[in-house]
Formats: sequence, C-alpha cells, structure tokens
Amino acid sequence: MKSYFAHESAIIDNNCKIGSGTKIWHFSHVMSNCVIGENCNLGQNVVVSPEVILGQNVKVQNNVSIYTGVICEDDVFLGPSMVFTNVINPRSAIKRRDEFKRTLVKQGASIGANATIVCGNDIGEYAFIGAGAVVVKEVLPYALVVGNPSRQIGWISEYGHRLEFNEHGFAICPESKETYQLKENSVSKINP
Repeated sequence: MKSYFAHESAIIDNNCKIGSGTKIWHFSHVMSNCVIGENCNLGQNVVVSPEVILGQNVKVQNNVSIYTGVICEDDVFLGPSMVFTNVINPRSAIKRRDEFKRTLVKQGASIGANATIVCGNDIGEYAFIGAGAVVVKEVLPYALVVGNPSRQIGWISEYGHRLEFNEHGFAICPESKETYQLKENSVSKINP
C-alpha cells in the first residue's frame, strides 16, 4: 500500500520514489526516476520532469513545471506559476538534452508567484525571491531579491521577515526573536 496520496487524475510514471505523507493533486504529472521526499505537497497542474529531486516538506503551488536538472532541498516553497528553465539557449529544431544545466534551490528558500529562475543559478538557504522576479545570477543565503533582472534589496529571516541590521551588524527576527549577523555581505544565524 502506498504511503502517499495521488489524486485519481494525477499521473505517476515508473521508477519514482515518493515519500510518505506527500500529496499530489489534480492533473499533475510526476515523470520517471524522480525522487520526492516525505510530506511534500504538489498542487494542481504540476509537472515534475525526469530525475528531479525534491527534499522533505517541499510545497509546490499550482501550475509549476520542475524541469530535469532542478534539485530542491528540504522546506522549499515554489509559488504559483513560477518557472524553472534548464537550457540557456533553447531552439525548437535543435536538441540540447545533453546541455541541461543544474539549478539547486537550498533549504528553506521561497520563490514567489510568477518568478523565473534561469538555469544554472543556485538559490541560497532561506533566500526569498519576490513575485515576478527573474533570477539571472546566484542568490545568496538569506537574500531578498526582486525585479527583472532580479536585484538584492535586503536580507530576510528564516521566518520570512525583513532583517534590519544595527550599526554592529546584528538583527533580530520580530517573530522568532532569533539573532542574525551580517558580516562581509554574508548573513548567518547566531545560535543561542
């Protein structure tokens, strides 16, 4: 007996590993050789291409296609209709399957609705990509990026709040009360 839920309209191809507690909703297609962790949620009309890897507790909203070459670590959020690419210079008449580029979305990162991630650009831990942004370069951990092309406008906590650093380079998340340090354009959480 399978330990995950798949709506009757969903298609699950052969050789997929799907973790317990995962839910796959209406008209979604999980292609061969995918790995989907435990407690994930794939919304309506989601396509997971061959060999994609999703960690634990990944939330994929409606109308998202996750193409070969994409790896999402644990606790990643993919907003409605966001887009991944996997070829830099696609052409209909030219096969470029051997040129797929890898994109790694690291733990806890969130990608907003209608954002586009150009392949080969990794997204750092707990980064937050604003709705509609077009990411054309690597995104640092805890970075808040917006726009087309995307640009960093600040830093964000693991709870999704904008961090305001004092003159000593410290900030406190208003929700979790955790402390963060900004040093040499890099943010880290200070463990108590």
